[in-house]
Amino acid sequence: MNLALWIATGLLAAVALGGGVTKTFVPKERLAAARGGGWTADASTGFVRTLGVLELLAVPGLLLSAVVAPALVPVTALCWVALMIGAMITHGRRGEYPFVAVNLVYLALAAFIAWGRIWEVSA
Repeated sequence: MNLALWIATGLLAAVALGGGVTKTFVPKERLAAARGGGWTADASTGFVRTLGVLELLAVPGLLLSAVVAPALVPVTALCWVALMIGAMITHGRRGEYPFVAVNLVYLALAAFIAWGRIWEVSA
């Protein structure tokens, strides 16, 4: 079980790193032109950058917290669940259902991590 949790955590951290770097450092106009990035045209630059920074903060929250403060891993994973709910709503309103499905997979990974690490911390 621990191996599966680490694999899921690594995958989610990679997703967070990729999304965070993109939203933080790529100009909003380029994001808006990219497939699945149309929502950024309707959002402020500050909002997009804030989401990027939050995603970047999820990386150490998932990986380093496991070593330093294990109780923070499920908190980070639950925050990711909330982020993915927002992403699913945003893409759903735009009719971008394939992205809703991708966000649902990320949500499931985060929920699995939260569930597994909560039981581990409480045991």
